[in-house]
Amino acid sequence: MHLNANDHIIKKITFYHNNISNANQLDIAYGIDKNFFLGCAVSISSILIFNSNVNFSFHIFTNHLTGDFEKNLKLLSEKYKTNITLYLVDDISLSKLPTTKNWSIATYFRFIIADYFYQKIDTILYIDADIICIGSLEELFTLTFEENIAYVVADKNAIWWNKCAIRLDESKLSKSYFNAGFLLININSWHEYNINAKAFELLSDSNKSKKFTHLDQDVLNLLLIDKVKYLDKKYNQQVSINYELKYKNKSTSYSPNLDQAILIHYIGPTKPWHKWATNYKCAQYFINAKQQSPLKSMPLLSATTSTQMRYCSKHKILQKKYFSGMICNIIYCIKKLTKH
Repeated sequence: MHLNANDHIIKKITFYHNNISNANQLDIAYGIDKNFFLGCAVSISSILIFNSNVNFSFHIFTNHLTGDFEKNLKLLSEKYKTNITLYLVDDISLSKLPTTKNWSIATYFRFIIADYFYQKIDTILYIDADIICIGSLEELFTLTFEENIAYVVADKNAIWWNKCAIRLDESKLSKSYFNAGFLLININSWHEYNINAKAFELLSDSNKSKKFTHLDQDVLNLLLIDKVKYLDKKYNQQVSINYELKYKNKSTSYSPNLDQAILIHYIGPTKPWHKWATNYKCAQYFINAKQQSPLKSMPLLSATTSTQMRYCSKHKILQKKYFSGMICNIIYCIKKLTKH
């Protein structure tokens, strides 16, 4: 499958424009669908709140646009005097690639991003839109790639790495496996090693793609073996709000150590912009960034899908909001029945 990113960009909108040279700024890109609009906007806000002394240019690739989203990005760009560019993506050619209930077609926008910026800039930081910044990113301005294609952050622990190595039939992964929510990419090397074409070849092979429970993340781990450098976990400190449910019958509460974190990554289906997630300590980093931004009056999101209703019900009951928890559970059951 051949990808020319320029053929996929239907529309491009830029808010604000400063004349800072590429050498003095960090370009940060997101690939999102409509479910991550609020998360993306607050993610950008959090980076700017904690890094007022450095320059960024933000790039958002999405297959859906709304007037409200555009208006909010314009507000952000004006408040912080930063470049924010929206790219409306035609994703039809990606539709044959595998997706899951947790990963939509937008997960492949990172390949469009890597292709689009070839011969425009040398380096781009791709981050997921469910990542919140709570510290300085200045170190990322100083990193050198040498012979490597990307800087990454390890995912979970050695037990997980070994499971991935067995599942993907690649023993080297037992030494480390990274989370693709943070990718500081050397664009020229990415292009030189033809990563996009190799990734699409693997993803399009039904026999091989059966092994890919984490889709492009699995593929990138296979393709970038020995071509990445690892950063400290503070740049992709994972938090799962649904782990609050796992700890409900235990003597200790869920309390991830975020003292050294710079980027907090809210993994899993429950996000901190969901109404049922706001009572937890770990979600407050998102809430604080939202309250300090021009987006503070934007409402948090209610449950709409059956999966969201299921988790909303569980969290409401954990929070002793029994009536609303039961209502969510009834709606979840109805949605499941009508779906089948």
